[in-house]
Amino acid sequence: MLKSILLVGTGGFIGSVARFLVSRYFQLNYATVFPWSTFTVNIIGSLLIGIIFGLSEKGNFLSPEVRLFLAVGICGGFTTFSTFSNDAFLLFRQQEWFRFALYTSLSFFLGLMAVYAGRFITKLF
Repeated sequence: MLKSILLVGTGGFIGSVARFLVSRYFQLNYATVFPWSTFTVNIIGSLLIGIIFGLSEKGNFLSPEVRLFLAVGICGGFTTFSTFSNDAFLLFRQQEWFRFALYTSLSFFLGLMAVYAGRFITKLF
């Protein structure tokens, strides 16, 4: 268990630093209202997690430890959107249409409402 925690923690550190660097790059080079840094990180993270799990399904290209480091650690630190996208893809691929629609729509809607609620709560204090 300690090995898994260290793999995820190290990967998370790398992913978080990479997210910070991408965000910083966009802040310094582009003056725009559109959140390009978050958008870019989410799309790159989704591509990476697709590659990681795609390689995992092909055979013994990635050990469980390497997959944990890359997918949960680096991609998780880089963006949780990548995990959301992979989970949604699995439901889609399994033709779980109702669960796919429920998961994607509720994740978006309730996530948005949770951000609103959090901001509302902070205004009370």
